[in-house]
Amino acid sequence: MVKFLLERPIAVTMTFVAFLVIGAVTSLQLPISLLPDTDIPKISVHINKENLSARELENTITNPLRRYLLQTAHLEDIRSKTYNEYAIIELDFEFGSDIDLAFIEANEKIDLALQHLPRDLQRPRVIKASATEIPAFYLNLTIKQETNNNVSEFEISQDFIELSNFSHQVIRKRIEQVPEVALVDMSGMVFPEILIIPNWDKLNALNISLEDLETAINQNNINLGNLTITDGQYQYNVRFSSSIKTIRDIEEIYLKVDSRVFQLKELVSVTEQPQKQTGMVISNNKPTITMAVIKRSDAQMNQLKNSLNALMENLKIDYPHIDFKVTRDQTKLLEYSISNLKQGLLWSSVLAFLVMFFFLRDIRSPILIGITIPTTLVISLMLFYLFDISINIISLSGLILGVGMMIDNSIIVIDNISQHLEMGKTLSAACIQGVNEIFRPLLSSVLTTCAVFIPLIFLSGITGALFYDQAIAVTIGLFTSLIISITLLPVYFHLFYKRKKTFRINEILNNIKGIRYTRIYEKGFVFIMRHQIATLVTVVLLIVAAGFLFTIVSISRLPEYDKNEALIKINWNESINLVENQKRLQSFLNEVNQLLVDYTGMIGKQDFVLNQHEGFSLSEVNLYIRTNSSDDIKKVTDKLTDFLNEKYPHAIAQVEDAENIFDAVFNDKQPPLEARIRAVENYGNVYIGHLEKLLGSLKRSAIGSQIREPEWQELLVLNVDYKRLLLYNVAIENLYSALESAFNENTVLLITDNQYFVPVVIGSGFKNFDEILSRLSIENKNDESIPVRNLVKQHTDKSLKSITAGQEGAYFPIPLYVKTNQIDDFIKSINETVQSDGLFEVSFSGSYFKTREMMKEMMIILAISLLLLYFILAAQFESLRLPFIVLLEVPIDLFGAFLFLWIFGDSINIMSMIGIIVMTGIIINDSILKIDTINQLRKGGLPLIRALHVAGLRRLKPILMTSITTILALIPFLLSSGMGSDLQKPLALSIIGGMLIGTLVSIFVIPLLYYYLEKGKELK
Repeated sequence: MVKFLLERPIAVTMTFVAFLVIGAVTSLQLPISLLPDTDIPKISVHINKENLSARELENTITNPLRRYLLQTAHLEDIRSKTYNEYAIIELDFEFGSDIDLAFIEANEKIDLALQHLPRDLQRPRVIKASATEIPAFYLNLTIKQETNNNVSEFEISQDFIELSNFSHQVIRKRIEQVPEVALVDMSGMVFPEILIIPNWDKLNALNISLEDLETAINQNNINLGNLTITDGQYQYNVRFSSSIKTIRDIEEIYLKVDSRVFQLKELVSVTEQPQKQTGMVISNNKPTITMAVIKRSDAQMNQLKNSLNALMENLKIDYPHIDFKVTRDQTKLLEYSISNLKQGLLWSSVLAFLVMFFFLRDIRSPILIGITIPTTLVISLMLFYLFDISINIISLSGLILGVGMMIDNSIIVIDNISQHLEMGKTLSAACIQGVNEIFRPLLSSVLTTCAVFIPLIFLSGITGALFYDQAIAVTIGLFTSLIISITLLPVYFHLFYKRKKTFRINEILNNIKGIRYTRIYEKGFVFIMRHQIATLVTVVLLIVAAGFLFTIVSISRLPEYDKNEALIKINWNESINLVENQKRLQSFLNEVNQLLVDYTGMIGKQDFVLNQHEGFSLSEVNLYIRTNSSDDIKKVTDKLTDFLNEKYPHAIAQVEDAENIFDAVFNDKQPPLEARIRAVENYGNVYIGHLEKLLGSLKRSAIGSQIREPEWQELLVLNVDYKRLLLYNVAIENLYSALESAFNENTVLLITDNQYFVPVVIGSGFKNFDEILSRLSIENKNDESIPVRNLVKQHTDKSLKSITAGQEGAYFPIPLYVKTNQIDDFIKSINETVQSDGLFEVSFSGSYFKTREMMKEMMIILAISLLLLYFILAAQFESLRLPFIVLLEVPIDLFGAFLFLWIFGDSINIMSMIGIIVMTGIIINDSILKIDTINQLRKGGLPLIRALHVAGLRRLKPILMTSITTILALIPFLLSSGMGSDLQKPLALSIIGGMLIGTLVSIFVIPLLYYYLEKGKELK
């Protein structure tokens, strides 16, 4: 085939140009995403029920609903968290389950459960998760300058209410009109309400009750509908206007008292104010509306960003009074990946040129590589289109990994053709024989590398699904590179070397004295063959050392990377209102403001629909911060600790990495270890006392420093004195209605304003709880005024702020952020304390167990990969014994990988394991080529020792070139900083460490092992 191609260089060129054009066109059609569009096998059920405490909601709704959902098919885990008036149930399904069917079945279970739940319960919302539903970024909207300067610092202005309405009606719709946007999820909005405050002196004097006011208002809010009237040849639609639409309509309502008629404005004051807030968002010391922008699954991320940047410029011009700010931009990850690809290509190409200049002393060979690499990439992107693979972080990382292997194939082909030229063969014969000789081992190398990568897709859960793209990307890149290396490369080699022209730069290169690596190899070869026992003992020690290093190197799911973003969760652990929460947060921000580049504070419960992971209470806050460096993050964390210890010692704070799409998919946000404390039986009202006693024992144990303060909520309990209700002849309904009005909770009607409702509330005007009890009175059935303080008794209590439950039922979670080597001691200490208490039992969960399970899977998959390698190598060598030589190299090379990870303080994680797989593929390729050359030389008649020596010399140059180019191309990741480099650092360390050892093994140890296996045959 090579001979046929050499005679048709124009046809070959035109064919590849056609592929390049098609590849360039199809690459523009490829969707660009952060991650592959993969359904996350998770469904969440959101429950809302007003006026129910966490315990009441858990017992009456969450627990029964959880029992029904437990019957859902393919359910792997279920957990719930219940707060006051709100609960969320999360269902994890076995990976591979049809999430659409699971969604339907979950809704069916909820429909069945609703028959046994309170009738007034609003139907729970069911949301299925997807990687594309993770916001691409957030957009914050604030008012640049308030028109009313009299608004206090912590007061919501009318301007902000108007901004809320405008953002919801206009800005959101304009963003959603962008073709690449699927949804805009909003939080922080404030809408108005109309408050009616009675003049109690007038009402009492006229003997008018709150029920009379409600009746008058509702009687004037009747919609009579339309009538059709026919008048001769004409027909008219007559509409009765009797519903309330404005404050003036309310004020002008007439009320008849005895023989007098009053307008409502004579008896009450009617004002418009912000609705009661359960949450808010602040940024730049101002109330903020935040929008989470969700990308369409088939949209290109770069196009989304460009379209929204253009829209932002127009919005800033159209609405100059609004400040638009993009924050938590997830598109940076994609930029990092593309930057890594460009950096990898640049460094690999430059270093490949330099290495080939040094080894081949010819400028034409590097130019050939410069042609093959972009050709391979463009054609690979065309195959991406055919395989329906998007350009995302995972697929791009596959291409990045494939770049070095693409260069290796080109180096091997060029070097082998050059060796045949040095033997005195003609250019055509050298090209034909050089390619034909190397094709079979190259094909085996590609197959073995794919055999190592493809089993990654069999990892359980979302990890395996996502790495499908990487495995396919590497496979596409390698096979494309192989085809180009045996078709395009020899044709252009033939064209470049056809002319005998001598380049001046080649003469300069030939005059440079380099390292005499062949002489070093020959001395090393002789030394190894003379000290065979010592070499074999060293090999065994390296394998043992690799096993030892594996036990001491830390294990994690993801690598640590330099972060300048963080998410601070603060629970003040006190019953404070929203304004007090904001004041405390602002006080802390004032202390660290000089360290912050950007921040967004989400106070209380948020209004997000898709990314509402937890229900927050008024005393909680989520603070997103961005600084200039990770050192500043540490300074902010230290200041937070000092701030809380000094002013709010009971507060609970937790600092997490700011969620990015990579963490959201791969990190389940569990602590390393979580102890789940469950009551042996139902202790009722004494449960809190028993739990506090157990927690006190745990704090006094060896792990006491890790036990955090529970999240309590203080309760003000009103007990109705039913005996006095009967004595004073007061109806319980009237008492409840009076208290609702006193607390501004008595909504009498809703007024429609455009696309949202404005509630009309009857309030009291009282400012605090003591004033309500001291001044509020209620009329009994005898029209006598009875003070409310005579009918109720008050006392304080406390309970857990939230109730957590799973398949095992309700439990109290104790998160423990401990090192891996401390986990066994912590488990033992907790077990002893709980057993001695006798009132509770404990089980354990956490990311430690999942990570350990993942590593076991990786080991199994690695074993399967080695088995596949054995099958391929046995077919390649037509031998059942020779593959063991290559496979034995893997555990030896692991010593180098683990050693570098340990020295540089990194961990065994997903990225380092991928690096080990890449390293294994490259190194065993060198060994495959060497063994294949030895076999060919022996078939040519050379004796065993001579064949080992000659094969070593022939394959020394390509082995050194591939190893040096790969190692040098990865060194920049160790010297640079930033998320892109930090994510690739463990991958680079494992490859560099493994290849340093593996190169020596391929050059010196493989011949020795081959000698031991084959010397018996030669004696025969």
